Amino acid sequence: MRIINMPQYGPMFRFTDANVYWALYLLSDGKRMGRKKLADAVGVGEGSMRRILDTLREWEMISIKQTGITITRSGLGFLGELPIKIVDIDMGDAVVGEFNQAVLVYGVANKIENGMQQRDAGIKVGAEGCTTVVMRNGVLMIPPDWNVDKERPELARKIRTVTEMTNEDVLIVGSSSNRYAAVVAALTAAFELF
Repeated sequence: MRIINMPQYGPMFRFTDANVYWALYLLSDGKRMGRKKLADAVGVGEGSMRRILDTLREWEMISIKQTGITITRSGLGFLGELPIKIVDIDMGDAVVGEFNQAVLVYGVANKIENGMQQRDAGIKVGAEGCTTVVMRNGVLMIPPDWNVDKERPELARKIRTVTEMTNEDVLIVGSSSNRYAAVVAALTAAFELF
């Protein structure tokens, strides 16, 4: 899935679709935020944030005023249409890295082979790892065949309770010693499923 098309000519963007989505997500709580604070929270420079904000304003997904940046109904609608949900769950020793960020992706378990594609996508953007959990026939699995319900029942209960996963859903957990890398890893791997 692409949110912003990268330019064919000229300088490349120093941000990804994951950064664009995360910026919208951070604004979705309805609070106003300044450009610098948002850039810091997203993990991009102010120039990149300016480009992201210009694009989102052009698409009428945000409103920029002297008092700060807010998301619009159109921006909230866009987030609501995407088949993903940010999930805050501490996976403990089930993942590597100090920080982890999970993204629930609805109905795409059939696109997961062995989880290596998601791991590789996460590592390419600077994370230490990216763990994929799928639910097939009511069973939580780490592909290709590690049964979370059987091997780590306490973790399986936690995942079920926090995520409310259903059959064919996928949980992608980016992990890193850097908060931003964990977020970008999970979102990048999720977007590659569309």
